[in-house]
Amino acid sequence: MSAQTTQKQFDEGRLMQVLVAPIVSEKATAVAEKNNQVLFKVLQDATKPEIKAAVELLFKVEVDKVSVVNIKGKTKRFGKGVGRRDNLRKAYVCLKAGQELNFSGEAA
Repeated sequence: MSAQTTQKQFDEGRLMQVLVAPIVSEKATAVAEKNNQVLFKVLQDATKPEIKAAVELLFKVEVDKVSVVNIKGKTKRFGKGVGRRDNLRKAYVCLKAGQELNFSGEAA
């Protein structure tokens, strides 16, 4: 699927909102080095094709595949009250061989 087809298929404004934030942690760094994957926090209703199109649009890289994980929010106590953290949806984005994603904004 080319970039032209992707842009016609999805609304560009929606694609700008799909990726909430990159996940930077020890596990995310290990996955990035081992499997050439990048982790993102995404919207709850985001689909795999939307996530792929958003990454290709924003970072100008080619995406091989996308895996998605839904994580339930933990129940936590705050004094006497009980609260709940928000649910989280993570996307593991696998880049094609030779592709690299740069968060600093400079073109590679």
